[in-house]
Amino acid sequence: MSQTHDVIILGAGPAGLSSAIYTGRAMLDTLILEKGAPGGQILMTDFIENYPGFPEGIAPVELMESFRKQAERFGAKIGIDTIKELQREGQLWKVCGNKNEYLTRAVIIATGSNFRRLGVKGEGKFTGRGVSYCATCDGFFFRDKVVAVVGGGNWALTEAIFLTKFARRVKMIHRRDQFRAEKILQARTLAHEKMEVLWDTVIEEISGDTTLKSLTVKNVKTGELTELKVDGLFVSIGTVPNSEFVKDLLKLNEWREIVVGKKMKTSQPGIFAAGDVTDACPEQVATAVGTGVAAAIATDEYLQSLA
Repeated sequence: MSQTHDVIILGAGPAGLSSAIYTGRAMLDTLILEKGAPGGQILMTDFIENYPGFPEGIAPVELMESFRKQAERFGAKIGIDTIKELQREGQLWKVCGNKNEYLTRAVIIATGSNFRRLGVKGEGKFTGRGVSYCATCDGFFFRDKVVAVVGGGNWALTEAIFLTKFARRVKMIHRRDQFRAEKILQARTLAHEKMEVLWDTVIEEISGDTTLKSLTVKNVKTGELTELKVDGLFVSIGTVPNSEFVKDLLKLNEWREIVVGKKMKTSQPGIFAAGDVTDACPEQVATAVGTGVAAAIATDEYLQSLA
């Protein structure tokens, strides 16, 4: 812990790597700490077609590899560690990880989010045995099978469309009577011959033996219970911010997102936040990049003010 960094960025997804490009260009000693492979949750999708500058779309791995190379080109270093806590150390911040402790003048939190769970009976038992949170990861295992996707946002519809490459039938389960996703995704879903939509429906229980065999679903308007025979279930109902490690340090909102101001400032001086872990980013790569850049610029301004 001898070296003191100008800025430590927590997370190497789109927000964190974008921050690093800008802090690196500002000649700040930048360390990125990531618990896994650089790239973040975006690597769990198969294709991005709404990121500006790529009219034909681009694979997430390719895009994130470019982000990483660019950040490293400007001097950012990437380390692997899982962060447990942030502590004030005089005029500095101490970043406490499982492997090491690090000192820094400023912190940018870009830890992203994790997939939200349904919280119904059988979910834990059949996770990895029919229940999945990532179609790109597990879709191949359901070739010529019948699968269900629960959710109604962009992620859910994107996952469902991807699954039609493998599955014989894809049943969309949505608790409302219309989707919240972009119109283009709705049109593709509703027009697809392999798709079936169960409106006003929620999952009550997940059942099976060694693997998932069926779902008990309820119509929220009539209360009617139905058994739905499926081979797999993909849960796409949003995310939970990775903010647990700062819950007693920073101001969070009711959804556990870090509350940030106009310049991505948190409730503690010297700590900034960007991307899906904040209340200022609608879970898109482009907005993650934008908030990451804003956090980096604000961090540079903050450090200059201390000089």
